[in-house]
Amino acid sequence: MEHDFLFASEEIVEKVNETMPPEEEMQDLAEFYKVFGDPTRLKILYVLLCSEMCVFDIAGLIGMSQSAVSHQLRVLKQMDLVKNKRVGKTIFYSLADSHIVNILSQGLDHIEE
Repeated sequence: MEHDFLFASEEIVEKVNETMPPEEEMQDLAEFYKVFGDPTRLKILYVLLCSEMCVFDIAGLIGMSQSAVSHQLRVLKQMDLVKNKRVGKTIFYSLADSHIVNILSQGLDHIEE
């Protein structure tokens, strides 16, 4: 059922309309936060918070197969949460930027309150 009126003042309605990101950005933001909805990916991000590492070491630390870790790293890389560099035959992964550190620490602060 649709209403023909709002209880919010015109000022508030205008402010909301001005600050609301476009639909496409909201979709992108939802996809971004979905990535944080997987405990394995969070573990990988926390490992990389401490140090850059290769798949072999990450897999050993979190007790998963290298292929499972590689799959999750691919997802994290597609969302620009991690980056990699090649040293010889080994690929080392690290957090993409300091925003990721802030997102993780703020999320943890929030649930620990």
